[in-house]
Amino acid sequence: MLKIVKDNNPTLRERCAEVPLPLSEEHQRLIDEMLDELLLSQDPEYRKKHPSVREGVGLAAPQVGHNIRMLVISYPTGDEKNPLVQHQLVNPKIVVNSVKKCYLSNGEGCLSVDQEHPGYVYRDFKIVVQAYDAKAKEKVSITARGYDAIVLQHEIDHLNGVLFYDRIDKVDPFKKIPGSVEI
Repeated sequence: MLKIVKDNNPTLRERCAEVPLPLSEEHQRLIDEMLDELLLSQDPEYRKKHPSVREGVGLAAPQVGHNIRMLVISYPTGDEKNPLVQHQLVNPKIVVNSVKKCYLSNGEGCLSVDQEHPGYVYRDFKIVVQAYDAKAKEKVSITARGYDAIVLQHEIDHLNGVLFYDRIDKVDPFKKIPGSVEI
């Protein structure tokens, strides 16, 4: 079981190093363990036995003590054609982003952040991410909109030493940006 690094640890504020490709066995094992850990967090029976574990949809390598540019994402979509979003990304880069913004109406949370941080976290509504996919073993380009884009940006922020609450307006946390999409 991997240990989640909390937001009071200064290593979460560091920019992460690129991961050499092709992936070493050690890096492949780590990203597989990260996905396993994330999937366990989504299992209600596991959480019942381990009450300190919180459910998540994404996990970045610095959150488990490795300051390298890797992340995993997994969550159901409710769409019959594409029922699951799941990625194991290495060296992800946002190469296109929209002017239109979006935010989660209930705010964002994080496995590394135990305290509540009320307020809106504005993100780009549409992004294109290029990365190496450790599952498919190839470079990929992912176009994400809305919730998918929010999750990717949240995890990529971790790779740059940014936490979600850094993006909440300190003066007016629930300020509405005209034209933004509430999700």
